[in-house]
Amino acid sequence: MESVKKVIGTELSLFEKKFTESVKSTNPLLDRIMRFIIRRKGKQMRPMFVFLSAKIAGEINDTTYRAASLIELLHTATLVHDDVVDNSVKRRNFFSVNALWKNKIAVLVGDYLLSKGLLLSIDNGDFKILQLTSRAVKEMSEGELMQMEKARKLDIDETVYFDIIRAKTASLLAAACASGAYSATTDEGIAEKFRLFGEKVGIAFQIKDDLFDYGQDNIGKPTGIDIKEKKMTLPLIYALQHAERSVKRSIIYTVKNNSTDRDKVNEVINYVQQSGGIGYAAEKMKQYKQEALELLRTFPETPARQAMEELVDFVIDRKY
Repeated sequence: MESVKKVIGTELSLFEKKFTESVKSTNPLLDRIMRFIIRRKGKQMRPMFVFLSAKIAGEINDTTYRAASLIELLHTATLVHDDVVDNSVKRRNFFSVNALWKNKIAVLVGDYLLSKGLLLSIDNGDFKILQLTSRAVKEMSEGELMQMEKARKLDIDETVYFDIIRAKTASLLAAACASGAYSATTDEGIAEKFRLFGEKVGIAFQIKDDLFDYGQDNIGKPTGIDIKEKKMTLPLIYALQHAERSVKRSIIYTVKNNSTDRDKVNEVINYVQQSGGIGYAAEKMKQYKQEALELLRTFPETPARQAMEELVDFVIDRKY
């Protein structure tokens, strides 16, 4: 990530200050929770995509900083709400907001973050960027609900799977890239090209997450968490599509009824590995990554474009 730091290191440092300022509250409890969230933030991957998209498309400006803050506010809000929905007590090895302050407060904190993002855009007239990001939030909600609905019957085929992850995971990264580009150029055609680039990176990113669950040595440690949560991911979908009817029925029964049985889950993992599901998903991931890079390479080669390519490599080739 050395190129990324060289190209936008100064901007990211300034962004940290602006973002911290943007979430401050006069309410003591809320301000304490905001400080807790700030201290435990992740790598700020999405703001990196905002700034690099802006730098490739034109010049970073005040609108770019607001776009990055809006994306990060929305992303943080969805994580807080997701932890409530999933009843998760940990987030990045720290206690989640709902674990420390209970669900009611966590939901309100998520709402507060969403409202701060909306006001940041509205107060500064960033209506196009607000439209791009609001569409992503709508799609994320639809994708999550579609996944919940399909989990009941486990009737997800590959087309539905891609519809879900395109909405649930890729839409926010797509909005980050489109917003960054639009902030620098106000050219909707260029913004759309960056949106599509971000969507493809986001899909590859999600497939990488799917692969972690099946734990090959060069991917990560086997967990089976997706199976326990009855999520139909690409390696499993491929395996089921190519299984004999009796085997398919047996696997679906295990996922539906024995998803907490470690031995049964391992049997499913082993079958998926042996069926070629891992290799198929890895190829699809590489395909989406390549398509994203081909879009990116329609722009002139610059240090910013090189840094973006490095960021794509980091996001998709990560080991954790």
